[in-house]
Amino acid sequence: MTEEFDPRTTLARPDLAEQALEGIVRAQRYAEPSRRQCAVSAAAIRKAPDNTSEQQDQLVFGEAFDVLDEKDGWAWGRARRDGYVGWVEAAALAEPVLAPTHRVSALRTYAFAEADHKSAVAVLLTLNSLVTVEAREGRFVKIARAGWVVEDHLAAFDTFERDAAGVAERYLGAPYQWGGRESLGLDCSGLVQQALYACGRACPRDADMQAREAGETIEAGDGFANLRRGDLVFWEDHVALMVDEARIIHATSWHMQVAVEPLAAAVARVGAPTTFRRL
Repeated sequence: MTEEFDPRTTLARPDLAEQALEGIVRAQRYAEPSRRQCAVSAAAIRKAPDNTSEQQDQLVFGEAFDVLDEKDGWAWGRARRDGYVGWVEAAALAEPVLAPTHRVSALRTYAFAEADHKSAVAVLLTLNSLVTVEAREGRFVKIARAGWVVEDHLAAFDTFERDAAGVAERYLGAPYQWGGRESLGLDCSGLVQQALYACGRACPRDADMQAREAGETIEAGDGFANLRRGDLVFWEDHVALMVDEARIIHATSWHMQVAVEPLAAAVARVGAPTTFRRL
């Protein structure tokens, strides 16, 4: 593979690449990917087809995944939403891909077997899951491949939040999980990505990608005086959001959870930030 192509987001390996890369990336053969859809609460995107392999990213319910290869119950492909390439358990994927009508706007919500909160839980849905409403009954709506959800926990597919920092604050206390994007555990760039998705903004997966592509570069000023709520603060392999002129929120392996702390405290512990960006 040519070095200029990032293997994290290029659907290619020495033996196989997607058809669109023929003549651009060298591979033994080329094929068209088939599109599927995450049908579980969250599915790990792993480095190798093995549950002990590193989780690099996650799909949440309703997100599409382009499959180019399958092996021993695993599907190799690319997440449509953020472009990340890896292996997902094939059993977590369904077809055909259903067009979403709504997104989950609550941090998390249950889908029930019936339109009754006393019925069995079918699946837990996390913020930004993409769902297709099939029917309504009272205050519940039926979600394809999931079950019945309280309608107040959904928003129209094209209705978004305005305050990314406010979205991030809803995750306070969520455990740190490398490669995670779900409400039950996520990492630094996953938190930023989920906050921006809720605000209707595209966002790449990893912190180094976000440092290049999310918003515009700004000068922090003396003593970080120019920073304001919603600004992104980057270190070499970490990212946080400003919640006000002095504090950040981030998912950090130091606290092992999503936490708010003074930017000055993080700088004293980690070192000076490398980049600042404004959305």
